[in-house]
Amino acid sequence: MSEAEHKKDSGMTQEGDLAGLSLLGEGKTVPKRNLETFPNRHPDRDYVVTLSTDEFTCMCPVTGQPDFATITIKYIPNRRIVESKSLKLYLWSYRNEGVFHEHVTNVILEDLVDALEPRWCEVTADFSVRGGIDISITAEYTNPESSG
Repeated sequence: MSEAEHKKDSGMTQEGDLAGLSLLGEGKTVPKRNLETFPNRHPDRDYVVTLSTDEFTCMCPVTGQPDFATITIKYIPNRRIVESKSLKLYLWSYRNEGVFHEHVTNVILEDLVDALEPRWCEVTADFSVRGGIDISITAEYTNPESSG
């Protein structure tokens, strides 16, 4: 078996997987609401991808004060996987956005579902205490074609 055939058979990253990934390796980075994806080389297997950052910020839509959160994303890929640098820039794009915690959590979930069409996805946003109240939101999606 040639090296190219072994690479293809083993489910390893192939050159074509990089098509459409414009942000990875880009010099100067700026926030962008663009989630880039690459092919899942193991679509017949259920496995959970977990991504987490404690660097998420947005602003209170009323006071304009900053809100800080840890965002944890878990999903079972179907045909696509999110590229992590594009996710970082996507989350960064909320830094100056005035939005309620519940809304932003659900918008992040919706954007991930649109980009990935996953079998299952869950977004949890654990916001820092503000006004003496801790707020944690979990939004979940299950692909109806994958259940049952």
